[in-house]
Amino acid sequence: MIESRDGRRVVVTGVGVVAPCGTGADPFWAGLAKSIEPTVVRRVGDFDPEQWGLSRVEARRLDRFAQFAISAAAQALADAGELADVTAPGAPADLDPERTGVLIGSGIGGALSWERQAIICRDKGERAVSPLTVPMVMPNAASAAISMRWSLYGPCETIATACSSGTHSVINAARWIAAGRCDLAIAGGSEACLTDTNVAAFSNMRALSSTGISRPFDVDRDGFCASEGAGVLVLEEASRAAARGARVYAEVAGGASTADGYHLTAPAPGGRGALACMRLAVADAAISAGEVTHVNAHGTSTPLNDATEAAVITELFAPAGARPAVTAIKGVTGHSLGAAGAIEAVALALSYAHRELPPTGGTVNVDPECDIDVVLSPRAWLPAPALSNSFGFGGHNGTLVFVPA
Repeated sequence: MIESRDGRRVVVTGVGVVAPCGTGADPFWAGLAKSIEPTVVRRVGDFDPEQWGLSRVEARRLDRFAQFAISAAAQALADAGELADVTAPGAPADLDPERTGVLIGSGIGGALSWERQAIICRDKGERAVSPLTVPMVMPNAASAAISMRWSLYGPCETIATACSSGTHSVINAARWIAAGRCDLAIAGGSEACLTDTNVAAFSNMRALSSTGISRPFDVDRDGFCASEGAGVLVLEEASRAAARGARVYAEVAGGASTADGYHLTAPAPGGRGALACMRLAVADAAISAGEVTHVNAHGTSTPLNDATEAAVITELFAPAGARPAVTAIKGVTGHSLGAAGAIEAVALALSYAHRELPPTGGTVNVDPECDIDVVLSPRAWLPAPALSNSFGFGGHNGTLVFVPA
């Protein structure tokens, strides 16, 4: 259980998000319920780093994925009541910088900067390559930028476990707080890797949808839609949040991580790694499978991955007489890789706030072989224990458990 011997509990007190369907909690939540035009590559439109206090010089020194992370972190800190001005750098007044951690995951890091500089090197020669290339490309650039912007001196780390990066980051940051290392943590994931090379590679893997429609668990699903974005949560020790009268979305009750140890891109037979991860997460939260009423699924809209995830959801919950409602927001957001789990954790936190489950956009005809309760339109929900799944290339599995605070 994400709880220490002295009873330190972890709660979510702020959220921030950058996504193709909306930047900011309210636009994002509204966007999850809207239909979108078919498009295989889903970018964040009209993103302006200056809106978040980054000067043009500062923005030029940060890859797009790090700019996204700063935006989402500023939103989350403001939402938590820790930041009065989202454009202002420097330590927030009420934070102890020594006891504030940063953990932002990214599957790939600064791919846009890397590809841009590679082209410059080819076309203009080595001397034209920016000396800032390595700092812009490194996957830890987002965590570093957040810690420097707000003068935070606690642990500052990055997790790179492909599509599980965001989920693993939230889980591990919560453990910092439970263990007493931090009182507050800024945790999530960010990704902006839609380069020509990466998109071509996904296409050549036959992983992308040929129709530009992401439809998780649908009988006609034919691949995922590549996207970008960032999700950040402010995690806080529960008594600190209570003492300052903070609004609390949910409690981070548990989490787990496992490996398939099987294949770079395909899930293990029978979904054994995913199933083990979900079981461990439920046990870590000290709840029973029968108490879980919602799963925010990984739901990529690929034939094998969706079928496997549906099967393990059924295998875990059916013996307990449970049939949790399943949402897969990638139908709207697309698959933002290392940011996906964090964006989905934001969606889950907002589900607690709105007492509603977002729909699985794009899905019309649920595959009969996916014997789960897929949410097809916004559904009222009485907050209860819920899971958020992420399964990544390399066989990395992550499951996060929220419960009502």
